[in-house]
Amino acid sequence: MDAKLLDILVCPVCKGQVHYNKTEREIVCRACKLVYPIRDDIPILLEEEARELTQEER
Repeated sequence: MDAKLLDILVCPVCKGQVHYNKTEREIVCRACKLVYPIRDDIPILLEEEARELTQEER
């Protein structure tokens, strides 16, 4: 994931900062407790595509 892209990405729900999970290749918003997938190196920042963080991930 390109570091410059990560600098400008925000959560579409809360507009807060997101983080890149390297091991799972996902974008994580800790404030909303949502995880967005990355497909073909493109972050899919749609609320309906996101999943909730599990208890273990929190």
